[in-house]
Amino acid sequence: MEHVSVLLHETIDLLNVKPDGIYIDCTLGRGGHAKELLNRLESGHLYAFDKDETALRESQETLSEFSGRFTLIHSDFRNLKEALAEYGVREADGVMMDLGVSSPQFDDPSRGFSYRFDAPLDMRMDQSASLSAYHVVNEYRYEDLVRILRIYGEEPNAVRIARAIERRRAKSAIETTGQLVETIRSALPEKLLRKKGHPAKQTFQAIRIEVNHELDALEQGLTDACDLLKPGGRCAVITFHSLEDRMVKSAFRKLSSAPFVDPRLPLKESQMEQASFSLITKHPVLAGEEELESNHRAHSAKLRVIERKRDKENG
Repeated sequence: MEHVSVLLHETIDLLNVKPDGIYIDCTLGRGGHAKELLNRLESGHLYAFDKDETALRESQETLSEFSGRFTLIHSDFRNLKEALAEYGVREADGVMMDLGVSSPQFDDPSRGFSYRFDAPLDMRMDQSASLSAYHVVNEYRYEDLVRILRIYGEEPNAVRIARAIERRRAKSAIETTGQLVETIRSALPEKLLRKKGHPAKQTFQAIRIEVNHELDALEQGLTDACDLLKPGGRCAVITFHSLEDRMVKSAFRKLSSAPFVDPRLPLKESQMEQASFSLITKHPVLAGEEELESNHRAHSAKLRVIERKRDKENG
């Protein structure tokens, strides 16, 4: 269950790592990006977050050669500021996020993330969390199922699928990923089932996002990450679906745009408030041909980077 880090060198290169800097990895996973960053640190330190205790345990071993130069934190990155404050950290030279589900999570049938295996409905990144995919599928109201399928899955057949789930669970609980896939298939006409791509992909994405509160966490995490940056510090974010990418693009555009000033006001340019951030990537960085050939997960990856301006740049 090897996890190949997507856009590895592009991400660390664009963070412009300082050997003595303080860095934050919001999504440690199996430590691929963290290891590359630690290779570039000398007296600096890395604080790495993950909700998944299995990922933290495995990364502790992966990063053992850098002992004393990193701190692992079992927490959702939505708690970034609060958790770092406990270590006396209130600013950083760089923050990175590699969003979504890691390959080991997808490839472990017991975690219930994948429609490729028949496994208990789970999908919890934090295995100590109370809400699971089982609860969403079997206990959410029909209206709420339609909402999350439409919004989080961008599923055009949300109504059909939610109705099918409602009918199926009225007879007996939907307990496994296989049963959920069967239910989704039963809701769709044959012409849709013949189309390219798995018919359950968007539904599974929607349920996973709901279970792990991924978009709420991203909104809070992005705000805190950028707040923590020192002048010249950068935030790098890798997304894997359009919902995440739109959120990151919008947040970065807002931070890098100067406040509106009525053009009728008699102000010199030097008197106008400037944006505190600048975009390092005007357009998302995509994987190159070599990476696309060797790592299927890279096909949907987009990297965006922003930098807090140095004081002189803010006038």
